[in-house]
Amino acid sequence: QVQLVESGGGSVQAGGSLTLSCAVSGYTSSTYAMAWFRQVPGKEREGGASIDASGTRLSYSDSVKGRFTISKDNEKAPLVLQMNNLKPEDSAMYYCAAALGYAFTPTILARSYNRWGQGTQVAVSS
Repeated sequence: QVQLVESGGGSVQAGGSLTLSCAVSGYTSSTYAMAWFRQVPGKEREGGASIDASGTRLSYSDSVKGRFTISKDNEKAPLVLQMNNLKPEDSAMYYCAAALGYAFTPTILARSYNRWGQGTQVAVSS
């Protein structure tokens, strides 16, 4: 059974940094794109950053571009989201997602991903 497990959330002051990780288990193929999404209560899940299966094609939403970096060193390594210069509006539940069987997704939309983690909370205070 495929599982995605996030870690690294927490509380930080504005301007600070956090690093999120997502470990994937139970999937033997290396063909899957991945992404980070976030969601606050009452709002739709928002795509933040995505990476293709090769780790070379990265995409970012305008709201995080220049501050967040998505990476995955190799097919066995966890997915990482380095978040710098955090703002109060970055506070949300952050979810790791995988598009199993797809090496690349053209957009960071929730419907493009078929496996999800349980989420990790990020809180940024002003």
